[in-house]
Amino acid sequence: MTFSEITYEEDGPVGIITLNRPDNGNMFTETMCHEIRDCIEKIRRETRTRVVVLTGAGDRFFCIGGQKDGMEKTKLYAGVLPTLEMYEAIDKLQKPVVASVNGFAVGGGNVLQMVCDVTIAKESAVFRQVGPMMGSFDAGYGTWYLEDLVGKKRAKDIWYTNPKISAEEAARIGLINRVVPDDQLKEKTLEYALEIAERGAFALASIKGAFNARHGGVGGLSRVTHDLLLSQYLGTEEHKELNTSFNERRAPDPSKFGQ
Repeated sequence: MTFSEITYEEDGPVGIITLNRPDNGNMFTETMCHEIRDCIEKIRRETRTRVVVLTGAGDRFFCIGGQKDGMEKTKLYAGVLPTLEMYEAIDKLQKPVVASVNGFAVGGGNVLQMVCDVTIAKESAVFRQVGPMMGSFDAGYGTWYLEDLVGKKRAKDIWYTNPKISAEEAARIGLINRVVPDDQLKEKTLEYALEIAERGAFALASIKGAFNARHGGVGGLSRVTHDLLLSQYLGTEEHKELNTSFNERRAPDPSKFGQ
């Protein structure tokens, strides 16, 4: 897969998406949001990749938010940065997504790592929400997911006062999962991803679907009931008998149900 603002590579069962705008803090643009979404959609449709890693190019920035330059001058959808499409793609992917934070994760970049299933960061990484102090906000994923991770009171404090949070502190309060030495981030991230990849892919998809059903409403519930359960049901004798009897225009034989 070839993209202009991200790169994608595979290392065994691990797919690695890299935000590739290091000279601009790996800020996501309209193009990058769509490229991440499109890349994840392609990963969803193959079985080689069992875990996805999301990281930033360079050693300074994971992502410092979104860049709105170049958008159409309208209040309609064409003038809105498609950030939600990117977040939703990560959420909906049935495979675990690991954020590997290689530097500053600020604003939308911090929300991006929160949306990922788990986060591993290098010791010098810094996390921060800056919206209210620079004329912006994320009243959605950025608030609900942060509350889930660190609790309501602490989440409000982070949004209201915008502190810089070290990797060590982020791990202590539950904002991220693990902290590793700077020079070992890539190595430790791959080890972590490979450990997850050894688990059952269907089981992991079921667990992720169950977690996401809480916030996803009918869409979240459907990730479990449709994506995971329907395909299993279509292999049962009950389905076969009902489908056959319908096509043959006869009454079904209930004795075949439950087999």
